[in-house]
Amino acid sequence: MAAGMSQTRKRRMSVGLRGRLFGTMAVVAAWSAGFAGGSPSAAAADVQSKQWYLSAMRAEEMWKVTTGEGIKVAVIDTGVNPSTPSLKGQVLKGLDATGTDGDEYDDYNGHGTTMAELIAGTGKGGGLKGLAPGAKIIPMRITNTDLQNKKSVNAHDTADAIRAAADSDAQIISMSFASDFPGREEREAVKYAESKGKLFFAGVGNNAKKGNKEQFPASYPQVVGVAATDSAGKASTYSQHGGSVDIAAPGDGIPTWCDAKLQRYCDSEGGTSQATAITSASAALIWSAHPDWTANQVLNVLFDTAGRGDWEKGTLSNYLGHGIIRPAVNILKGKGNPGAPDISPLTKEKTSGSSASPAASAPGSSQPQKKQTADDAVVAGSSKEKDDGTPLGLIIGGAAAVIVLGGGAFVLVRKRRTA
Repeated sequence: MAAGMSQTRKRRMSVGLRGRLFGTMAVVAAWSAGFAGGSPSAAAADVQSKQWYLSAMRAEEMWKVTTGEGIKVAVIDTGVNPSTPSLKGQVLKGLDATGTDGDEYDDYNGHGTTMAELIAGTGKGGGLKGLAPGAKIIPMRITNTDLQNKKSVNAHDTADAIRAAADSDAQIISMSFASDFPGREEREAVKYAESKGKLFFAGVGNNAKKGNKEQFPASYPQVVGVAATDSAGKASTYSQHGGSVDIAAPGDGIPTWCDAKLQRYCDSEGGTSQATAITSASAALIWSAHPDWTANQVLNVLFDTAGRGDWEKGTLSNYLGHGIIRPAVNILKGKGNPGAPDISPLTKEKTSGSSASPAASAPGSSQPQKKQTADDAVVAGSSKEKDDGTPLGLIIGGAAAVIVLGGGAFVLVRKRRTA
């Protein structure tokens, strides 16, 4: 098992090419410990006022340049209900891979609909406003642990959903789900998605203090692992850390639909689920503004423009990866080096494959190579790098906070939970 796991760990360049921040961290509890769930106190009428990151990321200004039009995002989740006011006209045909009753539009939990709204919601009816409201959603429905324990399900639903997303018109795959266990079918599906030129984001998980166990699909070599931050730019207390983390995004305090009834929004401490959706939307904005770029180039720019304070470019944090996403640096300032269209920013290896957008060439699969780390004492430096002018920085400031989102017990062989 250990040998198999080593093959599925994230790979990166050798230490000689770049280091990684790692070591004993100062722990600052920015949020109280406990389950990062919700309480039914946020009414639809004011839910947008709780989306603090939109102003911090200068969303309104970016929307004058692009809203993500022309980009499709496959959301692999609990289903997406296309009938909420914020999602009317935003959701396309997808796939139900669960093997149960219903279809991809039957959200049995409310989680998938929340993620879709955070990416492409129009905000109509007072609902959540997406960071890329011009993008479209392709829903891919899979099972979580609760559904697995209640019904007979398709054992290979994630692999089937990923392959369907790879074969779809989506340029971006967003998966706010996490499992403790890798699988051959899923791993091959991820490689297939990369070979089709998709840009794949997944949450690194919310169990920082319950073992901080490596999560999948975020830990697969071809997937961009997303961590969560709070409004001060600190690593969220529940957000998992380690070699799976490639980049970070706002995750704390972002409201969600309370349940499958979709009748009201709940306050939430947050999660890497929200961070993944917001990162996917950021990629949609950049790709929409540069439709001739490949997935490699979009990701290169996300990494290149990430807020990292005083960190030397190319040095990674085990908590925030390359830093915190700042699409405005590219959209409004034109900064960010896209690099070579056929070189992966994850492996620095040449990639090949069909294009994910009409004018783009795309990455292909590569052999795993473990992410390398270097000694380090801090995840957070001063906030000098503010060339996008973001309020609250969305830049690293202060030490990372590390606590946990509680997880539930499970009966099946795999844990399948929202990230």
